[in-house]
Amino acid sequence: GRVAAQRSAEAKMSDDEDPVDHRPDLEEACKPKCQKFIDAYEACATRIEKDATGEAHCTGQYFDMWGCVDHCVAPKVFKDTK
Repeated sequence: GRVAAQRSAEAKMSDDEDPVDHRPDLEEACKPKCQKFIDAYEACATRIEKDATGEAHCTGQYFDMWGCVDHCVAPKVFKDTK
């Protein structure tokens, strides 16, 4: 079945061939589901652009945005992992 096909594909990959990282593509596919967090982060970044004190930050919005993306991506990344 699927496991045998995966092993067969792995066997065909040569030792010097790097595995393909699909995470960036998965992240892009998940971003529409996280648009409200992306919008909040971008709005914050725009707001603090002119902060002369250097104290303003968007850490909360940044982690909310990537937390959403990671939550969406994780099941897809790990479904074929053993």
